[in-house]
Amino acid sequence: MDLVKFFDDSEDVMVVGAGTILFEEGTLGDIMYVVLDGELEISVRGELIATLGKGEIAGEMALIEAKPRSASAVARTDSRLVPVDVNRFVSLTRQAPEFALHIMTVLAGRLRQMDMNVQGYDDED
Repeated sequence: MDLVKFFDDSEDVMVVGAGTILFEEGTLGDIMYVVLDGELEISVRGELIATLGKGEIAGEMALIEAKPRSASAVARTDSRLVPVDVNRFVSLTRQAPEFALHIMTVLAGRLRQMDMNVQGYDDED
């Protein structure tokens, strides 16, 4: 699924400058972000764990479970983002099953990567 095409016509696109903090680890969250352009840095306990770019999502776990955020997100570059709140997320998962499948695929991939990191492997092993 091409999330950029899916959200590019959104009326609520936000533009943030490099260095903008989108959310912080340990805080409650009710928004995820779709990256239309730019890059976000995701960190846990101050350690960079991922750089997300065009077509990727950040903060989705906050919409799936009501727990404090497990990571922080900062705009690495000037970025165009679409914020997705809980109501929009639920609506999208009902109206566009491919959106729900995409979210599950992203979560599964991140879980698999975390498992590999814990076991001392990387994608190339």
